[in-house]
Amino acid sequence: MSEPDRFPKACRLPKPPAPERREPLPWQLPKPPEEDPEGWRRVQQIRASASFRPAISDPEFLNRYETRPARLQLDYLKPELELQRAGVKNTIVVFGSTRIPEPSVARRRLAALKAALAKRPDDAELKQRVQVAERIAAKAKYYEVARTFGQLVGNSGQGPLDCRLVIMTGGGPGIMEAANRGAFEVGAKSVGLNITLPHEQFPNPYITPELCFQFHYFAMRKLHFLLRAKALVAFPGGFGTLDELFETLTLIQTRKIAPVPVVLVGEAYWKRLIDFEFLVEEGAIDPEDRDLFWYAETAEEIWNGIVWWYESQGARLIEDGPCR
Repeated sequence: MSEPDRFPKACRLPKPPAPERREPLPWQLPKPPEEDPEGWRRVQQIRASASFRPAISDPEFLNRYETRPARLQLDYLKPELELQRAGVKNTIVVFGSTRIPEPSVARRRLAALKAALAKRPDDAELKQRVQVAERIAAKAKYYEVARTFGQLVGNSGQGPLDCRLVIMTGGGPGIMEAANRGAFEVGAKSVGLNITLPHEQFPNPYITPELCFQFHYFAMRKLHFLLRAKALVAFPGGFGTLDELFETLTLIQTRKIAPVPVVLVGEAYWKRLIDFEFLVEEGAIDPEDRDLFWYAETAEEIWNGIVWWYESQGARLIEDGPCR
């Protein structure tokens, strides 16, 4: 049967329109100057107005108080979609001081301060700085522990493309740099969650570029730290480390989230910093709350403890499924 016989009515219908019009629509051209010599100037003035900008291209509008709900959503959504695209299923979150550098750097800084103090032995402020540098140098061993732990996590999968379990840090220097660096050194991907601050900051150079995110809101950053977390590993640190540690412990204590392993690295540091026994004695926490975490000293102890924690309840640290 011929085409006209098969589609007798369709053959009389108009063809689909071409991508480009033969005749422009009236609004595709500005008002001609012969109709109004000032027309084009006024059109340019209108187009330059902030009200004419599309909302997504208007920073002043997006930064208004009233648009905060939309910014919160976008702050959450961009990292979420990118992590999904990369196939990141679960993470081990590592926190610790930004002020703890690798041992060679700590020793070099200490030597420079001691040399300065030798020239000004009566400088009280310099003496204090030397004492702090000595303590930092003593804790620099944890940089290497975090670095080795990053290597262990990076080697736990099926190769550098396996994102079923990856290191996630706050993206900064110090202990966070060390964990990202360990993963980087074995060819594994790792995540960094940076935050915009009043002063400029730089991500550490070992984060996987497409997995380094910059948040505006601490709340959204905190959410992403725990959304995929299989464990939290806290090295010696300050306010930021304590903030994330206690928030996680509170969420586990109240069962707001499913329990995950929490490992405090450096028992001597943590026991001097926080007297958990005092909290129990005062009735501020229950005895069972002491079991929400444990202490470790080496990368192997951290890793083996986390693996055992999951195996002891018949669960898997690295979930089955394809990696990419």
